[in-house]
Amino acid sequence: MYALSPKVTAFSSMRHGGYSQGNYGEFNVNLYCGDNAEAIAKNRGALCQLLDIKPQRLLMPHQTHSDHVVEIGQDLLEMNEQERAALLEGTDALMTQVRGVCIGVSTADCIPVLLYDEAHHAAAAIHAGWRGTVKRIVKKTVEAMGERFGTSPEELMAVVGPGISLEAFEVGDEVYEQFQDAGFPMAQIARRYAKWHIDLPSCNRLLLEETGVHRIEMSGICTYQQSGDYFSARKQGVDSGRILTGIVLR
Repeated sequence: MYALSPKVTAFSSMRHGGYSQGNYGEFNVNLYCGDNAEAIAKNRGALCQLLDIKPQRLLMPHQTHSDHVVEIGQDLLEMNEQERAALLEGTDALMTQVRGVCIGVSTADCIPVLLYDEAHHAAAAIHAGWRGTVKRIVKKTVEAMGERFGTSPEELMAVVGPGISLEAFEVGDEVYEQFQDAGFPMAQIARRYAKWHIDLPSCNRLLLEETGVHRIEMSGICTYQQSGDYFSARKQGVDSGRILTGIVLR
């Protein structure tokens, strides 16, 4: 749980206490990673009970490493399941002002970011893998909140959740070059061992600061190094569970 405000519930899930098995064990609520549908439904039901929301108010996009941001409004809640799925397809950030809805993103080494604007009681959940980070999805989400809700970056509180650390995130030269070409300060965010390593949590903290967000909580959790507690696709393979990092406006 993250102590952003008494007016929200903000969290990242762990692996323990659910119904999934094997690489999905135990607590996976992601619909798109190959887990057993019955186990997912039980896990989602348990989460909704804990959050005190109805199952249809637990909303997660089908992420594709895009920089696409979608607003969750009352109209989406009134759509049927197929219409909702179409709207949430290919989306990597959600934002809302609707109370009693959990917006969340799924990760297993990528970086989840939560934003909360207390002045306008608005929130966002962002999936920032290395591709989304290069595309500056965090910055684009802050800008989208400004356009839609009147959010000022200085008023935002942010959480950079569990994700892979610099020590564990080894990349090829082509990935290093994409960050370099995108204007990231490589001396700050990269280190050379046998290969290049990039600090994704720090990249997203820097993007937040560039945008004017300064109240930032860093979880400091490396999913790869703590894969017994958090899912890690690099450690377990892509056919494994996902962490949910979500926020509910109260």
